[in-house]
Amino acid sequence: MTRQVILTAARNIMRCLALVLGLLASPAAASCVDQVFEEATFTVCTAQAGNDLRMFLTGADGRPYGGFAPLEAALQAQGQHLVFAMNAGMFQPDLSPAGLYIEDGREQHRIVTSDGPGNFGLLPNGVFCIGAGKLSVVESRTFAAAPLPCRYASQSGPMLVIEGELHPRFLAGSTSHKIRNGVGVPPDGGMAWFVLADTPVSFDRFARFFRDGLGARNALYFDGSLSRLYAPALGRSGAGFAIGPMVGLVEGN
Repeated sequence: MTRQVILTAARNIMRCLALVLGLLASPAAASCVDQVFEEATFTVCTAQAGNDLRMFLTGADGRPYGGFAPLEAALQAQGQHLVFAMNAGMFQPDLSPAGLYIEDGREQHRIVTSDGPGNFGLLPNGVFCIGAGKLSVVESRTFAAAPLPCRYASQSGPMLVIEGELHPRFLAGSTSHKIRNGVGVPPDGGMAWFVLADTPVSFDRFARFFRDGLGARNALYFDGSLSRLYAPALGRSGAGFAIGPMVGLVEGN
């Protein structure tokens, strides 16, 4: 047995142990764990279908929250709090969504199915949907042809994993390495993995972590460089530049 095989097996054992210990801990502590894949470090936050998982964009005053601190303050005023949250889709300079955005059953921005510049327009892109008892990541044109009943949804792009296959435009030898974040789901849609790459990675490695490291059947890229995570159990505030749509796991009341 080679040294590399032994190291890989050891990492897999440690990942499994971390997940088991997380499940035995409190819900807040169990939600986010660190994992290593091909020497890159990722923070993985997990939500189950049926959890109080929501999308957020604007406050009661109609203005974008712009970050996690104002959102957390608004929730605490209602006796609630965020277990974790992250930016959840690309947005315009005014922080409005770049594509489809649904909040509490109301569509606030239409779906965009044409190609275009930047990562959002690198088709196929996709939609993350929070439905009743199921979490889904669906290619945008498929979603447009047969919309799902989403209570919350956000469109972003590109897709990372499409029915078990990597996005066809990703290059294994790419030298474009960035901090990235995204979401993936298993085949049954019973849960979702929200992932932040703590180590700068290529699209290819990020996608393979979802597919090969987590077992995601479909996964969607949220953003890069400005990607942020709010996880108080890990001491992460997610402070930084203003962001648009956010997704968060809520507890309380």
